[in-house]
Amino acid sequence: MSGIDIWEFRSTSGHVSGTDLVGFHVEATDGRIGKIDTLSEESGSRYLVVDTGPWIFGRHVLLPAGTVVQVDPDDRKVYVDRTKDEIRSSPEYDPEKHNADGDVYQDAYTGYYGPYYGGAV
Repeated sequence: MSGIDIWEFRSTSGHVSGTDLVGFHVEATDGRIGKIDTLSEESGSRYLVVDTGPWIFGRHVLLPAGTVVQVDPDDRKVYVDRTKDEIRSSPEYDPEKHNADGDVYQDAYTGYYGPYYGGAV
């Protein structure tokens, strides 16, 4: 899966820039993980923050936009190409730390998700 920029939506995902995905359900390859709480469309740093609810005790997870394989606006669902375990094992999302030093935070997610897409650690 090389050639995927994890911080941009894939051209094949069906996502149209400016479309509000907040509230859409997120489906991992092995089941639902939660609802989108936040969507960042900042160029070079597009991502979703997903409220996992009871799945992993209300934890919020950050998913780079490149993990999105399909957006279904009719069913209000977003499909990602990672499993629940891969998402559960991702770096912890803390909005205060993320807002304070976004570059360091982004580097942690690039280090975690990048290798799935042929990126360097």
